[in-house]
Amino acid sequence: MSSENECGKLGLIWRKTKPYLLMIGLQFGMAGNYIFGKDVLNHGMSRFVFIFYRNAMATLVLAPFALIIERKRRPKMTLPVFLQIMILGLLEPVLNQSFAYLGMKYTSASFTSAITNAAPSITFVLAVLTGLERVKIRDVRSQAKVIGTLVTFGGAVAMALYKGPGFNIFHSAAATTQNNGDAGLASHKHQTVGALYILIGCVALSSFYILQSITVAKYRAELSLATWICMAGTLQTTIVALVAERHSGSKPWAIGWDMRLFAPLYTGVVSSGIAYYIQGLVMKMRGPVFTTAFNPLCMVIVAALGSFFLRERVYLGSIIGSIIITLGLYSVVWGKAKDHKHEEADEDTNKSLPITTTAAANDDSSTTNKPSS
Repeated sequence: MSSENECGKLGLIWRKTKPYLLMIGLQFGMAGNYIFGKDVLNHGMSRFVFIFYRNAMATLVLAPFALIIERKRRPKMTLPVFLQIMILGLLEPVLNQSFAYLGMKYTSASFTSAITNAAPSITFVLAVLTGLERVKIRDVRSQAKVIGTLVTFGGAVAMALYKGPGFNIFHSAAATTQNNGDAGLASHKHQTVGALYILIGCVALSSFYILQSITVAKYRAELSLATWICMAGTLQTTIVALVAERHSGSKPWAIGWDMRLFAPLYTGVVSSGIAYYIQGLVMKMRGPVFTTAFNPLCMVIVAALGSFFLRERVYLGSIIGSIIITLGLYSVVWGKAKDHKHEEADEDTNKSLPITTTAAANDDSSTTNKPSS
């Protein structure tokens, strides 16, 4: 009996911590997206071809698992769901990835991951507009989410407008200057432009989160849905890449046993396929705002890895903006956690009501049918 109680407690703990653990683990995987992406772009690979290979490899890897694991519970494809999947393929694989990598070209991997933290605030606004998120201005929970959203966006704007002095975490200034050269100069001159491109990508990413949360409620096969999105993205990025590189011949499409192969493979499988799958699971449990609220962890990991592997400099403006963004996101997460507890309490109350009503009805029935003496 005690073992059953312990298993029950462990199961309860796992259910409560599952969304947190999944999102924390995902951030470590997503950090590689920025590092590998920046490295392969620095070596001259076309971002359009890179995005095509990324989504194509994600589709090839995910499809067999989706076919086998979800063969019995995969719902039928309907026209509305198909159209939603095509839009999802446009929003994230095409628009978000294109603008994010373009902004990364002008800045750095750590800067891009930091600005991407504006996505939760944009997602919150879109969720309110679409009715997926409720705001009661007199409620402390709603106030925390609204204030956190404004603070987060303010931090992203501060990073875009202010750079400040830079320093190195793992390497000397001479080594960083030698290896970063023109990229550092471009980052200094075009930081605002790069931030604008990344923010445009954030709008597309936030729209993707909103539509994904709606689609996953209709198409309850997360792995298959992730595969369909990658496939839709592959078809659309193929067209974009062919148009963008139409005068370049076959050279941009050449890959070998180097980063031109490993970078699309990693980012495709982890940052697209697995990310879509985990995000779909967590969205069913906590919604799109919660899902986007763990980006600061990825930002910290990317800053460390970017300084170590890519010899990127960390700037004061990025640190200040990151702190502001983290504080804002903590406020949003706190409000979402309180919302979840309130929803659980409401569910427990609603579950107990029918039992009470039924019991009362049975009591009335037994009293009515009782023969009079």
